[in-house]
Amino acid sequence: MSEPDIHSQMQTTYKHWRIERDDHAIAWLYIDKADSTANVLSSEVLDELNDILETLTDALPRGVIVLSGKSNGFIAGADVKEFVPLKEVADSLALIRRGQRAMNRLADLKCPTLALIHGFCLGGGMELALACRYRVADEDPRTRLGLPEIKLGIHPGFGGTVRLPPLIGAPAAMDLMLTGKTIDARTARKLGMIDYAVPARHLKRAAVSVIMRAAASSLAPHRPTLIQSLTNTGLARNILARVMRHRLAEKANEAHYPAPYALINLWAKHAHDPVKMMEEEALSVAHFVLGKTAHNLVRVFFLQERLKALGKKDLISPQHVHVIGAGVMGGDIAIWCALQGMRVTVQDTRHDALAKVIKRAYGLFKKRFKQPRLIQAALDRLIPDDKGVGVSHADVVIEAIFEDITAKQALYREIEPKMKADALLATNTSSIPLDVLSESLAKPGRLVGIHFFNPVAQMQLVEVVSSPLTDPAVARQAAAFVRHIDRLPLPVKSSPGFLVNRVLMPYLLEAVAMEWEGVPAAIIDKAALDFGMPMGPIRLADTVGLDICLSVADILSQRLDVDVPPRLRELVNAGRLGVKSGQGFYTYHNGKPQIPHGRPGYTPPADIVERLMLRLLNEAAACLREGVVADADLLDAGIIFGTGFAPFRGGPINYVQEGGVETQLRKLHELEQHYGKRFVADAEWAEL
Repeated sequence: MSEPDIHSQMQTTYKHWRIERDDHAIAWLYIDKADSTANVLSSEVLDELNDILETLTDALPRGVIVLSGKSNGFIAGADVKEFVPLKEVADSLALIRRGQRAMNRLADLKCPTLALIHGFCLGGGMELALACRYRVADEDPRTRLGLPEIKLGIHPGFGGTVRLPPLIGAPAAMDLMLTGKTIDARTARKLGMIDYAVPARHLKRAAVSVIMRAAASSLAPHRPTLIQSLTNTGLARNILARVMRHRLAEKANEAHYPAPYALINLWAKHAHDPVKMMEEEALSVAHFVLGKTAHNLVRVFFLQERLKALGKKDLISPQHVHVIGAGVMGGDIAIWCALQGMRVTVQDTRHDALAKVIKRAYGLFKKRFKQPRLIQAALDRLIPDDKGVGVSHADVVIEAIFEDITAKQALYREIEPKMKADALLATNTSSIPLDVLSESLAKPGRLVGIHFFNPVAQMQLVEVVSSPLTDPAVARQAAAFVRHIDRLPLPVKSSPGFLVNRVLMPYLLEAVAMEWEGVPAAIIDKAALDFGMPMGPIRLADTVGLDICLSVADILSQRLDVDVPPRLRELVNAGRLGVKSGQGFYTYHNGKPQIPHGRPGYTPPADIVERLMLRLLNEAAACLREGVVADADLLDAGIIFGTGFAPFRGGPINYVQEGGVETQLRKLHELEQHYGKRFVADAEWAEL
């Protein structure tokens, strides 16, 4: 942030905060959490804030501006690490009330207060901003605001449920809190969540202007519109709460995710009484923090942080990415890299394929950026390259052509002499061993797998694949590149199916086997959804493409003991490939499945979930034994972020251990007796 002509007259430094008083008598309150790369609201940080606010109350400045002393963002939220050791409601309640006390004291200051926001402003950070009278934010799209506590199995607890609905109206406020989504500053400005969205270079001047005008009583705080206010009245709450519960039930099972339902009830019952609602908010969060859902979702949060830490960005500074192959996957990889600010050349001899890439890119850029100048800038970074000119200039070359060993090896022989000596060479192969592909290279150690999942713009996980020949330094650089494009790197060993496809395929094949036996596809899918999977296995197979499923299954069957149900080959031979052909297990209309009505009087088998999940769990155990990933936590992280495995269960290995290894093993033996060798327990179960 650029500095306006403001001179500090006095400075007071605390461990995590710093106060500067300028020549306008404005107090600039910087948060800069010690020994941390990001600002989080720990107990110590909140206690200091309380002390500071007490001091400011006794010597009231003209105004207070709260801002970050770190360049990467405002405040990321509460310190999640402090949730882990909590065992008693009294302890968690004390933690929540500590935060509420600080926010309330900030809100009660008898002078104008302003939150000056750049980068992330999330959770407790957003609640602190809401406790200020004014909010000014950097208009850069990378500034993100939101209340994502629901993703940790709780809901806002530092006053967010009390302050946001009256500010912007219940529908918008509850949508933000129930989904946990984040928004940019311009969107927040339209909602009334912030007062101004300005360029970074004008942030401090804008903040001073707001405080000075407010102190002179010439600027009133934001007021909701009449309609926004009406949405919080008693009658409206009753109606809206019913609608919210109905919509929520379509997406989340209350037994698995109770916090969003509690949030709706909290608002519907107490929104008319802010003091009572603040008390009930604290009690509600204090209980949820100790629950199994929150425990496992916090575990998932730390797994995500571990994956992020595996990619050390300073190992590589990629400016130019060259993608070879403008199919769906290659094109989407190129689009995503351009979205992240890199110059991207995408190579293909098919001009129609390149045109489709640009068309898809425009749709994504328009959705993400909204501003024409930013959309155009992103499009300018994405360059069709039918001659392959970009190879010699690229820092990273990603091969994403069709799965054919001969074709890939020929391509490597052609491009290796043209590449920069220190450029990364990556393949997006999903099935071919890297040591086989690297045979065609003069320097086989430079080949690494960077395996994306479809759809690229939605799937966070990227497998970073190493063969015994891959230079470890190259693998580390590949993980760093994955972080540069805002994805989660998972180091895996080059083995059949790597991790995600290897674990997922037996689960899908068991679903196909059950459908072949006569169990309706819709019933199989519902069983998986009831378990907590984001999509049923039959729908997932149709979505991935049955031809792709068959190809991966055939490859795995050649190298592992995997039986491919005849039903899958039958559908592929008939041209029923799933969503892309309009027919698979389901028939599709405009991409939506036409689910047949259930059979009258049909009783589904009692072991659907056990058959599905134990195939998955058994394969996960095998991957752990074979060292496909380094440890159980990384396996859980890979399957959660790569397949959507029920996050509230904390990952497959965590699920096994929470449910009791012996219990799961007994079920596996019973299934082996009924269905045969595919349920033989892997040797790793003894280690679990």
